[in-house]
Amino acid sequence: MSKIAEIKAPVREEMAAFGAHFRGVLKSDVALLDTIMRYVVKRKGKQMRPLFVFLTAKLHGDCGERTNTAASLIELLHTATLVHDDVVDDSPKRRGFFSIQALWNKKVAVLVGDYLLSKGLLTAVDAEAFDLLKLTSRAVREISEGELLQIEKSRKLDITEEIYFEIIRRKTASLIGACCACGAASTGASDDEVEKMWEFGETVGLAFQIKDDLLDLGDGTRIGKPTGQDIREKKLTLPLIHTLNISDSNTRRKLLRLVRKAPKDPGAVKEVMDAVIKGPGMEYARVKMLELRDEAVQMLDGFEDSDSKVALINLLDFTIERNK
Repeated sequence: MSKIAEIKAPVREEMAAFGAHFRGVLKSDVALLDTIMRYVVKRKGKQMRPLFVFLTAKLHGDCGERTNTAASLIELLHTATLVHDDVVDDSPKRRGFFSIQALWNKKVAVLVGDYLLSKGLLTAVDAEAFDLLKLTSRAVREISEGELLQIEKSRKLDITEEIYFEIIRRKTASLIGACCACGAASTGASDDEVEKMWEFGETVGLAFQIKDDLLDLGDGTRIGKPTGQDIREKKLTLPLIHTLNISDSNTRRKLLRLVRKAPKDPGAVKEVMDAVIKGPGMEYARVKMLELRDEAVQMLDGFEDSDSKVALINLLDFTIERNK
């Protein structure tokens, strides 16, 4: 049994039922749209975000129809943001598959993203799950603000560690926060319990993003070669921020000059990557990631031991031990 299959074990039946439910949600009587929706379903990988929803729900009670609604809402909104991201970034591929904008065109991709957002809203409204809609809308707002904050700071290259964490809290961590909050809310958990699970998911999301930062720089165990994509996009990630913080003023100016050249200069990308990999920035980021992991686990201390609690911790560990 694979690691992810082992993690899914406590909610295997619920996840299988969700798969059929989600395919039904995506159906359309417009032939082109239905074809694209089938392609979207086929591209779905480990379904980690719905898994966070179902395991968190199981931690608080029994999964029900509202849990399906919560997982569908999360998947629809998350997929919509990815489709729109690919248009903004002009990305030909997403995790090894051709992007929608590459296979069809940008106009189609934007409209598909809009369709997915509208399906998410209607799924919640039809189920009268307004509490779930409020939680996911909060995440979408945070994601948008995080993206714009990153764009603003990338232009000036003045991202401090504090600003970095604020960006990733909004951009990445808020969605995993919404997964866990929606899972708890779907079982009738109290507002305090829902907010606590948002904080748990957010902490997991911070660790998840730091792992992505490390993977982009190789992390020693990555399948395939390091890409340096973050540097090409002038994103200051935690390993690079720490490298800049400990550098003398001349080295710092040189590295920032190289980052500014990086979008059009592969040599500059390599030079920055080498500086980060050879310095203490990688280890510093790993330590921060593991601290966040331990913080998240401590948030579950109040729950009785159960298969779902063990699986949730294993899912957290899976997110920071992955090699792609």
